[in-house]
Amino acid sequence: MTTIAEVMTRDAEVLTPEASLQEAAQAMDRLNVGALPVCDGTRLVGMLTDRDIVVRGVSAGAAPEASVLETLSDTVEWCYEDEDVSVAEHKMAERQIRRLPVVDRNKKLVGIVSLGDLATYGDGGLSSTLGAVSSPSQPDRGR
Repeated sequence: MTTIAEVMTRDAEVLTPEASLQEAAQAMDRLNVGALPVCDGTRLVGMLTDRDIVVRGVSAGAAPEASVLETLSDTVEWCYEDEDVSVAEHKMAERQIRRLPVVDRNKKLVGIVSLGDLATYGDGGLSSTLGAVSSPSQPDRGR
């Protein structure tokens, strides 16, 4: 069994709920990433993606000074560091997401696992996970 802890990226940079959308976008640009965890201390509050900034923020008329808390997706998927990588693959495929925050059993953020991280340990089920994540999703008409 390969655990998520063996393949994940540790020491992920985080945003606070009070950070502005502009600060979040600047951090994503500086780090060359498309998503960052949002934490209140060490407690995971959510994940903010570049898509959240554009779709839930800019397109809805949010100012660059708006807080990331106002723009976060209402649900966040995560996994435990001691789980098998297949758990992360399943969640990514089911929810069509490319990155998952990783927490310890005390629910403290310990890292992020991405499709790229999974690819480094060997294909395993990555081909089917990538196919499921990349398949066209239905438009979100409820917002």
